[in-house]
Amino acid sequence: MRQRRSSDNGIPGSVSYNARMRRDDFDFDLPQELIAQFPPGERGASRLLCLDGPSGAIEDRRFADLPALVAPGDLVVLNDTRVIKARLAGRKRSGGRIEVMVERVLEGGEVLAQIGANHPAREGTTLVLAGAVEATVLGREREFYRLRFEGCDDAFEVLERHGTVPLPLYIARDADRADAQRYQTVYARERGAVAAPTAGLHFDAAMLDFLRARGAVLAYVTLHVGAGTFQPVRAQDLALHEMHGEWYTVPRETVDAVAAARAAGGRVLAVGTTTLRALESAAAGGVLAATRDETRLFILPGYRFRVVERLLTNFHLPRSTLLMLVSAFGGIDNIRRAYRHAVASRYRFYSYGDAMLIERR
Repeated sequence: MRQRRSSDNGIPGSVSYNARMRRDDFDFDLPQELIAQFPPGERGASRLLCLDGPSGAIEDRRFADLPALVAPGDLVVLNDTRVIKARLAGRKRSGGRIEVMVERVLEGGEVLAQIGANHPAREGTTLVLAGAVEATVLGREREFYRLRFEGCDDAFEVLERHGTVPLPLYIARDADRADAQRYQTVYARERGAVAAPTAGLHFDAAMLDFLRARGAVLAYVTLHVGAGTFQPVRAQDLALHEMHGEWYTVPRETVDAVAAARAAGGRVLAVGTTTLRALESAAAGGVLAATRDETRLFILPGYRFRVVERLLTNFHLPRSTLLMLVSAFGGIDNIRRAYRHAVASRYRFYSYGDAMLIERR
């Protein structure tokens, strides 16, 4: 095992990973027809694959069975980030067509964004977006452009009025009116994500009530999912991969709820990899603490989990950092077998697909 220090991942303390792991260790064959292009007819109508990390046992269930799998006193933690309408079509004032994908909203009407265009946008270039909004290119910040929406101090307002829902590229269609509601969790509150915390898309209000009636406690974190969550891992040597930064908040109420669950013998179930990364980032100093910060936590097999004992998640892209994370959580051999089973059993994959409940190995 090798140690990566805080200078590598932007998190206090150290993160362990198996230095022998390579990107292609996390590859698998996935038929294109298993990539869900639409959500199920109703929230919660998906299937649920249960994986017991310690034993490796696999069980096919329905998402509706989740309350029966949660014990009184267990803590269910959800990510309450809200997806913004981050995609804007437009043109340069000179005439070239462009597409802007906002990554992060800043103060004073400014944003960080990716710009799709035939030629790079130069500093000072004026963009006309959605036929109504002018934006000025202020410069580059690594892979993003810094833009200012002219005549507006609230970029969220511009996006809500003129933007569209930023569906992932593997959903091979344009967003429609239904996506504005279905590509959003029912408990979304804090504006800032450009991709949904997709494990949460399975929940409706009734399911949350069922969990409370079961005796589970609900708590929340916020992690604003960035477009970088879909960026491929380009380095074969995973020690060379640099994670994208994402802002997160773990409030004092959630820290106290974790402590209370521990004291009562309950388990912590994270709904989604984003929730898990927020909790584990906030515990990087050894003890979970109320935190608001940026995380670049990269979790690979060998990582020592401090907070989360159960993970509810969707099925992830081959060779992705999220597949690496669930492999660390459930065991790489277990996850390989579970994914083979999911493909053979025709589970639906990715954002609008089915769910998986993993007991930590």
